[in-house]
Amino acid sequence: MVRTSPAARRAPLNRETVLRAALLLADQAGLELLTMRKLGEAVGVEAMSLYNHVANKDDLLDGMIDIVFGEVDLPGSGDWMPAMRHRATSLRDVLSRHRWAVGLMESRPHPGPANLRHHDAVLGNLRVAGFSIEMAAHAYSLLDSYIYGFAQTQMNLPFETPEEIAEVGEHLLREFPRDEYPNLAEMIAHALKPGYDHGGEFAFGLDVVLQGIDRTFRGVRL
Repeated sequence: MVRTSPAARRAPLNRETVLRAALLLADQAGLELLTMRKLGEAVGVEAMSLYNHVANKDDLLDGMIDIVFGEVDLPGSGDWMPAMRHRATSLRDVLSRHRWAVGLMESRPHPGPANLRHHDAVLGNLRVAGFSIEMAAHAYSLLDSYIYGFAQTQMNLPFETPEEIAEVGEHLLREFPRDEYPNLAEMIAHALKPGYDHGGEFAFGLDVVLQGIDRTFRGVRL
């Protein structure tokens, strides 16, 4: 059951209040349970009253995604590589808080100001660094493919904590003969080592992506 605080229920109803309540509902129960009826219940009004603040479900999603983009740190005006690393890490952390948003971030036909500001800032950092518009497009596409792809994969894994990794790994090792799948068994044993965190793989992969972009960028400029 999704709960809202008494303060939230007493707050004047406006677009921001509606969007924030929808965000909380999606975070707690998943996007599939986000209906106008449930959202109305969460803010203490009839569902029809919500249409004074959002035009329809798509408008609601556009606003929610804009809030999510607003939580992501923008790249600064400094060196592009640390700026892109920081932005990528921030985006991944935000998506871990709003798991329902992973597949919607780049799909909105009517992006809001935070969405537009985010994209403009990323492209601006790359262009100031000397990237051609073609190379900036390549870098942006590659980075987002990695960030969103990792977030989607991590979201679908059957574990989150190291304890859950151990439980799943031990179950798998019992289920199949190790001599038939020696490489998989070795990988599971690696994941069962104390301190292993699948989420930590993100930084390694991100560095590989950034280094690849840097080599290509330097080669293009020669």
